[in-house]
Amino acid sequence: MSSRITALFNIKYPIIQAGMVWASGWRLAAAVSNAGGLGLIGSGSMHPDTLRLHIQKCREATQAAFGVNIPLLYADIEKHIRLVIEEGVKVVFTSAGNPRTWTPLLKEHGITVVHVVSSSKFARKAEAAGCDAVVAEGFEAGGHNGREETTTMVLVPAVCEAVSVPVIAAGGIATGRQMLAAMVLGAEGVQIGSRFVASEEASSHINFKNAVVSATEGDTRLSLKKLTPVRLIRNKFFNEVEEAENRGADVEELRELLGRGRAKRGMFEGNLDEGELEIGQSSILIHEILPAATILQNIYAEYQSALANPLEKI
Repeated sequence: MSSRITALFNIKYPIIQAGMVWASGWRLAAAVSNAGGLGLIGSGSMHPDTLRLHIQKCREATQAAFGVNIPLLYADIEKHIRLVIEEGVKVVFTSAGNPRTWTPLLKEHGITVVHVVSSSKFARKAEAAGCDAVVAEGFEAGGHNGREETTTMVLVPAVCEAVSVPVIAAGGIATGRQMLAAMVLGAEGVQIGSRFVASEEASSHINFKNAVVSATEGDTRLSLKKLTPVRLIRNKFFNEVEEAENRGADVEELRELLGRGRAKRGMFEGNLDEGELEIGQSSILIHEILPAATILQNIYAEYQSALANPLEKI
């Protein structure tokens, strides 16, 4: 299928695999790109040397387009920006910060830049900063989330109305029927995270993948709103955070409780009690761990089927 998004990235399907911490290494990015989507390396959990290795490994594993997701709140952000320029990365998705700071430099080096937003206000700022597209990510998404708590169903058409650059829908999308819904709302592509966490190529721990597959309604909640809102699977760590928030803990106490390495402990090392388990609400629709290419093909096949027969029951 053809859209401004497929043309922008030179991909077959308008499906982008989100650059998730501790899940989106070169194996997952390459697998998605080889299957016709756009794979992203998630740099948020990587030191600069690790990121360089993943970029080089991904380039060896695929001839197709791939990109890097860079959270702008990262401590070594300048090193990551310089590194993707040095390595000749062609696509960069930025998030969690002001796109005006780095977009001009990236564009000077011929890099396609996309920024993740949680509101129309920030979408307009991203467009003004020179971004080639925006990801409108709704409240249902996993990981770090917008303070506005606007759902994807509302956010996507609002952002489409606010900007003229292509809009990619994200947040709570794991199936082809949901992809179709996003396109009907005005999006020209979708970014999918949680579904690809439960893939064979994701670098996340098998314990975490199994927890995602086992998740039911209400198992994820938005937490740590005084720091940076993040959607987590409810576990011992989540309960400790919730108890602290309910009794009015300040930012410093919450930061101390969060400590260092909680996300790595949970998602990469598989500690389901003490770790931070970031995942979206769409986890309730994920029932098995599959190869990334199969996941992409299943989503697109269901999208086509729903497009042809929108009233047919699943």
